[in-house]
Amino acid sequence: MGLVFRLIELFWLILPIAGVIIAGWRAWSAYEKRRAGQVAEAPPHIRNDVAYKREVSRAIDAHNQTDRRWLDYEMDVAKLLDFPMMTEMREPLTVRFHTAKLRADMLRPATVEDLLGDRDAQAEYLEAVQHYVTAFDTAEAEAMRRRRSDFSAEDNQRLTRAQRLLRLASDSAATQEERRHAYDRARKELDGLIVLPAGTLASIEGGIAGEIEGS
Repeated sequence: MGLVFRLIELFWLILPIAGVIIAGWRAWSAYEKRRAGQVAEAPPHIRNDVAYKREVSRAIDAHNQTDRRWLDYEMDVAKLLDFPMMTEMREPLTVRFHTAKLRADMLRPATVEDLLGDRDAQAEYLEAVQHYVTAFDTAEAEAMRRRRSDFSAEDNQRLTRAQRLLRLASDSAATQEERRHAYDRARKELDGLIVLPAGTLASIEGGIAGEIEGS
């Protein structure tokens, strides 16, 4: 069990790094496409394909909207602990959602124009976004249906205590000592139950660190 949680923790640590790599890869890919375009421009019927641009724009909007829906969980620890399946990397639906997100992020163009003339890349990105949205919808629906039903009464009490403590740890009106103490206690309550995403932990820890700097 300890090994499983270590692997899950490693996943959440690697995820932000993967985002940086993906961003760099997209920037380089966009640069290569622009450089190639200087040598040989795409035919007019492709450059001026309004329907194509509209289709990719819709996909980017759907991608952004789904990212925001996930961010609502990642940044709201109370909501995250109400629906813990959203971060449970031993659940196939959760793994499918996060895998689909990584693939969509990797294929996402910096702008619509970055895919001009590349129908294969366009189709691949549209398909990746569709899978991402569908996988998220499916995982969220199941997480809402199950809520905390997979946990025992005792574990549910631990989750409730952790939820209360993490609210205090995120409360800027509390003292730095109160926030740090609440955060440490919450981590102990969650130990062996849930591995919080790296973004969630970074947000809470950043708030506490900011309190120290401002004191």
